[in-house]
Amino acid sequence: MSLEVISKEMQAIGFDKPGGPDVLGVIRAPIPVPADNEVLIRVHAAGVNRPDALQRAGKYPPPPGASPLLGLEVSGEVVQLGAEAEPSLLGQKVCALCNGGGYAEYVAVPAGQCLPVPDGYDMTEAAALPETLFTVWTNLFERAYAVEDDVVLVHGGTSGIGTMAIRLCNLFGVKIIVTCGSDEKCAQARQWGADHAINYRTQDYVEAVREITHGRGCQAILDMVGGEYLPRNLQCLDVEGRHVSIAVLGGARAQVSIVDIMTRRLTLTGSTLRPRSNTFKALVADEIAQHVWPFVEQGKLRPAMDRIFALEDAAEAHARMEAGDHFGKIVLKVAQ
Repeated sequence: MSLEVISKEMQAIGFDKPGGPDVLGVIRAPIPVPADNEVLIRVHAAGVNRPDALQRAGKYPPPPGASPLLGLEVSGEVVQLGAEAEPSLLGQKVCALCNGGGYAEYVAVPAGQCLPVPDGYDMTEAAALPETLFTVWTNLFERAYAVEDDVVLVHGGTSGIGTMAIRLCNLFGVKIIVTCGSDEKCAQARQWGADHAINYRTQDYVEAVREITHGRGCQAILDMVGGEYLPRNLQCLDVEGRHVSIAVLGGARAQVSIVDIMTRRLTLTGSTLRPRSNTFKALVADEIAQHVWPFVEQGKLRPAMDRIFALEDAAEAHARMEAGDHFGKIVLKVAQ
């Protein structure tokens, strides 16, 4: 079932070989045909995320069966249905977690990974929701069991993940401490709702967390750094604290005290989202629809936005993200 006549080719962003942002360019690519359980979305905007840059650099290959094109989240309109997709989705404005392929005019997405964009909600903002929302929800609120009145520590307070963590913690009564790389970023994080922001370049964040929590420590940590941060993070945890690793930007190995983990009954866990099954992602979408989407519908959950680039300026968008200059989400506008 189709809402419009779909041509055979589209504009997309591609690259011939891994490298820096400059390898990205506009290409012509075949428009995907949705599988039975998929929908085809005419893309309005696509979020830019760290995994996109890692894939471009050759460090994060797409999982089997996923589109080789970049892009893990989009907003747009459903214009074609797979044979088993719900007919009511046709014509709906949605945002979606993609398995790849979002940097394009059209993308095929499992129907279960779509969420409806409320009337009046900015479609560019909607494109900045799914990837960080799915990631923070599954890791901070499910794996780390963050609940009301907990204190959590999140590194990268003005990143997409950090800003979404701030938003969700504010909505669910969780106190949040973030780390940032400058006083300017700390001030912005506090303005966006962080209870405390620590400049890790000028402060020892371990000592700062101890002071903020009056020596008790925090109940959960969401970490994207890894490496030498891991043993320092454990020093920030309260007894029974939970540590969740979601990236290893600072290194994939660390040395920790097993005795400390045992005696303080700490939990160390982690996850990656992209390789998980479509079934798992659909279940997460259902949970978000139930527990989080009412805030979106009420206008109480909006992503912190940095800059919007045209699709053809994807290289510039990647350069900005990798320079670390961004405050919030970077988005590519696809539809004119």
